[in-house]
Formats: sequence, C-alpha cells, structure tokens
Amino acid sequence: MRLAIINRFIITNLAAILLLGCSQVQAQTKVSVKTDPKTQTVSGTQREITENIIREYLLKNPAIIREALAVLQTREEKEKRTAFANNIKELKSQIYSDVDSPVAGNAKGDVAIVVFFDYFCGYCRKTLPDLKTVLANDSNIRVIYKELPIMGAPSQAASRAALAARRQGKYAEFHRALLETEGTDEATIKAISDRLGLNYEILKKDMGDPKISEVIERNLRLAAAIGVEGTPAYLVGDQFIPGAIDAVALAKLVAQERAKLGKPNGINKIAESKK
Repeated sequence: MRLAIINRFIITNLAAILLLGCSQVQAQTKVSVKTDPKTQTVSGTQREITENIIREYLLKNPAIIREALAVLQTREEKEKRTAFANNIKELKSQIYSDVDSPVAGNAKGDVAIVVFFDYFCGYCRKTLPDLKTVLANDSNIRVIYKELPIMGAPSQAASRAALAARRQGKYAEFHRALLETEGTDEATIKAISDRLGLNYEILKKDMGDPKISEVIERNLRLAAAIGVEGTPAYLVGDQFIPGAIDAVALAKLVAQERAKLGKPNGINKIAESKK
C-alpha cells in the first residue's frame, strides 16, 4: 500500500511560477521594473505595481500557470531521476550485497530483483507471491528481500520473526506463512514456528536481538535514501517500480535488464502462458 503523500508542488514552486509570469509580462507588456543601483532592491510601490500587473496578467491568462507547473514538474522529475541514479550507484553495496538481506532464487543470478515490503501491506500480500512464479520460470534471477515494517508494531513483530526464523534456516517458509496469515500476535507467530519445526524459545529471543533491529533500521534508511515512499517497491537493475507489479510485467522488466546487459533472455514462459 502506497503511503499517503501531501502534494505541496504548487506551494513550493509558487515563487518560480510568479517569476515565469513576470518574465511573460515583461516580454509582452514591455514593462520594466527599475531597482535602486545601490541596494539592487525595488521599492514597496514598485513591488505593489509589479504584483498587480502579474496578478492581472495571470487572471487573464490562467493557462500560463498550467504551463509553468508542467515545466516545473518536468524539471523536478528529471532531477529526481538523476538523484535516484546517483543514489543507486552510491548505495549499490547496501542494496545488492547486504549479507543481512535474505536472498531467494539463484544467488549468482545475472539479474537481481530487490523488493521492499511490509507483511501488513495489502498489495504486498497480493503481489509478492508473483515473485515465486517468476522464479519458477527463470532460474537465473536473484531476489533480495528488504524487510520494511512501516505499518506499526504488528509489522515490526512480523519482520523480526521472519528475520529470526532465517537464523534457523526457515526464512522463506516463515515469509510465505506470514503473507498468508492475517495477524502477527504472539500466538500466531508461535503457531507458525511450531508448524515449521522451529525452536520457538530461540526464535523469541532472536526477535529481540539488537542486531535484527539494526537490519530493519538499515533498511528504513536505505529506503529513504533512494526514495522508496511506500510498499511494495521494486528495483530491477536500475529500474524502479514504486508499487505493485504482477508476474508478467516483472518478467518483462527482467528481460529488458538482460537486454541492457547484452545477455540473452530465455522464452518468457509466464507471458506465453497468458496468451
């Protein structure tokens, strides 16, 4: 489920809109604003005249606001993509080589799929099983799980339990069981632990280990650094998918990444099965 984001675009860029409007006014009305050469500032009267001209112009030509917003949005998106690419490069080892991040599939796969998720995220519950489908149809993919419990105490408990289960060699099974279970109270976690043949006392002790807290905190910092704003979120090579994605679309992204790497891609069995 994507986190709620407050749209502050217009407010934060209002000054730029006014400047753009001012340039349009000056270009079309030939009005110039003189400044004091000593202070390089305009007087209160001059400012008021300029603001009134801009206001009148924008009221008569409201489309300019839309145009300005489009320009600013394009610029912002470009800057965001550039920053994202730089962050991915700088944080590459944390993303792809963190030994504390559980891995599924082929550990030496030529394409990695990184997924940030929360067990209490409805879209995660619905789409994460698609990773299993992708892996079943492609033996050369590495999946890297980034536990990102952002939905409160129950999420934290689930992530801690899964990471603790990893120490007993049962991460994948515990992970799957949590996705198929509604709650994560102590009774539920114990029931899953017993069903999978884990030592529950050891599991409970490991859940409180500060090292597991460090893993989760590291994931939260990493997510913030690369711009993950909600779950699920995927990385396929340098492609970022901020939201749910099904098996077919995911397989296509893998194929695109292989093409970038100049490596052959096998038959997309998933896509073929959908025809």
